[in-house]
Amino acid sequence: MGQMIIDVEAFLETGGPVLNVIGLVTVVMWTLMLERFYFFYRVFPRVAEKAQQDWQARDDHSSWGAHQIRRLKVSELRMELEDGLAYIRVLVALCPLLGLLGTVTGMIEVFDVMAVAGSGNAKAMAGGVSRATIPTMAGMVAALSGLILSARLEQFAADEGERLADRLEIEHGGGDE
Repeated sequence: MGQMIIDVEAFLETGGPVLNVIGLVTVVMWTLMLERFYFFYRVFPRVAEKAQQDWQARDDHSSWGAHQIRRLKVSELRMELEDGLAYIRVLVALCPLLGLLGTVTGMIEVFDVMAVAGSGNAKAMAGGVSRATIPTMAGMVAALSGLILSARLEQFAADEGERLADRLEIEHGGGDE
């Protein structure tokens, strides 16, 4: 365990301060995604069941007012399904941009070494090159993992919203309220 911590610290040091920011953004992004998975699979089924029971308990399913109540309920539940997904999309898009920032700061370090030591000191430039490439890689890996799971979350939210709307049956005909 101690060696793993030392290796992680060395990796973070090699990648520079931008790598710490990428790590923080990734942790926040994954926390939001895990919360959404928990909501979808643990909380939302009970919420949807309650909404369906409330709808079935109504006497009126066919009037204009009943249709509006149904639309409101479906809309509210879809908003609950989509809650937080926009933040996840923003964090996914932010990861490669932070990787690019790491690339730029690492290349600035390479240019500083070249200005001081000349272009013949390859060993001195290697630190800047690794500082430029590691955040890029980390940003892309974080973005790819987030992209795959956020697409799954968004598809689940859309599908579940449609299923919910189908379960709240309406009756056509009937009079005005």
